[in-house]
Amino acid sequence: MTIKTGDRLPQAEFNTMTADGQQKLATDVIFNGRKVVLFAVPGAFTPTCSMNHLPGFVAACEQIKAKGVDTIACTSVNDVHVMNAWAKASGADGKILMLADGNAAFAKAVGLDIDLAVAGMGHRSRRYSMIVENGVVKTLNVEEKSGVNVSGAETILEQL
Repeated sequence: MTIKTGDRLPQAEFNTMTADGQQKLATDVIFNGRKVVLFAVPGAFTPTCSMNHLPGFVAACEQIKAKGVDTIACTSVNDVHVMNAWAKASGADGKILMLADGNAAFAKAVGLDIDLAVAGMGHRSRRYSMIVENGVVKTLNVEEKSGVNVSGAETILEQL
């Protein structure tokens, strides 16, 4: 079942890179008691994700946080090392919390996983964005077409 507005995020764990190395972060640590913008991409370093989706959030980071957002987070079905390298290469390091969902556990738990084996990418996350307050989804923007049409930073800024 796909998550929807008003639903509480399920328990899951992500991997992230810190100054002390790789760390596991549970959804309750990231989202409980906080206002978080979460966006998901099918893959780090892929063209649309790297040229359109992530750069919009990097550019709008201060505007988004000025509207009361505690954290902007990006998740993808990649390992923590790839997500860390992508953060450094894209200018997202220190601005966007990069959450590795290497086995698509979170993507599956929220019902936003997709099989992209036909494109040689395996099991991935759909492209989406959401505003989450205290662990509850307040807005959800899922892309139905290719590209960044409804899940970009501009949409989130309008919804905040």
